[in-house]
Amino acid sequence: MGDLSTISGNLLYAAFFIYLIATLFFAATIRDKKKSKSKMAGNIGISLAIIGFLTQVGYFITRWIASGHAPISNLFEYTTFFGMMLVFAFIILYFIYRVDLLGLFALPIALLLIAFASMFPTEISPLVPSLQSHWLYIHVTTASLGQGILSVSFVAGLIFLISQVDQTRRTKHTTWLEFVIYVIAATLAFIIISSTFNALDYEATFEAPVEGQQTEVTYEMPALAGPDEGVMISEGVMSPIFHAPEWMRGEDAAKKFNTFLWSILGGLILYWGVRLIIRKRIAAAVQPLLNKKVNPELVDEISYRAVAIGFPVFTLGALIFAMIWAQQAWDRFWGWDPKEVWALITFFFYAAYLHLRLSRGWQGMKSAWLAVGGFGIIMFNLIAVNLIISGLHSYA
Repeated sequence: MGDLSTISGNLLYAAFFIYLIATLFFAATIRDKKKSKSKMAGNIGISLAIIGFLTQVGYFITRWIASGHAPISNLFEYTTFFGMMLVFAFIILYFIYRVDLLGLFALPIALLLIAFASMFPTEISPLVPSLQSHWLYIHVTTASLGQGILSVSFVAGLIFLISQVDQTRRTKHTTWLEFVIYVIAATLAFIIISSTFNALDYEATFEAPVEGQQTEVTYEMPALAGPDEGVMISEGVMSPIFHAPEWMRGEDAAKKFNTFLWSILGGLILYWGVRLIIRKRIAAAVQPLLNKKVNPELVDEISYRAVAIGFPVFTLGALIFAMIWAQQAWDRFWGWDPKEVWALITFFFYAAYLHLRLSRGWQGMKSAWLAVGGFGIIMFNLIAVNLIISGLHSYA
């Protein structure tokens, strides 16, 4: 089984690099002025995306065989599966609408998801009793597919906003658009910083009171914020600049706060570094490259169709199938667990999106912002609810 696990990991790495190369070919579609060359680059890009997707499916199958269960039981497995479903949704919508720009924006999001997943433990571990159910597989895979389709709505909405927001003056639209780009930069910074310190095997250990007992807390990044009343016992590493607030008493609370600070700081450095190089807002620099390639009405239609398809799939997976599994695992259909609450919030948000779109005529700019906001909720559910808010889903 060890060989299968190694093969599985290699297939995931291969898929990552194939997606990266495909992104470069999709980028070439906006650089080539000749239609024939642009079409050829797009065809190569989608072909590579399909090959990458099939390679990632190979990772999924070999890991399933190696573990004996569907690899969707922890954050590493779920996040990689989520990225795979995003690529799958992109491929389907690409062949419906034939918009190369979708690949230029969708594949980097999938790359970020795979890279983000690699920050978590990748070892294969046995399932806890509550996860040993076929309804778990049905619930998680369907919910992830729904989120993948909804994420394509975000991609189309972001393309619409970058191409259509007036960049000649500063407005709330330009400010919020730059904030979205900054959040992406902060995510990329987190991946770069985490990977760097992991490669260096960095550790800084503190002894701190946790729930009334002195406990050793180990940081994998230099401590900008040490644990409250914590005493560093490691030697030769950076001392904390300050300590986390007193109310952050959980064993990993201060460490997570420190990671959050590194992401914010790294995002600021990355974002403003790019701003200093290009000497303008990032969206303003990208906009001229997209204007000749974007059909606003078509991109708006893609964003809406992705929600129209993804919303019922998400509802089935994240609510209906989830409640059936919850009844089997915990003898109740609903318990107001944080993960359940945020799944319900996501449901209501996209239900409101469809209502406003169909009944109030919210199209174009308003619709695009809703698509971006919906993806923000999905990512909050994936990151904050899983990592910060404790609940019955914390084993993930």
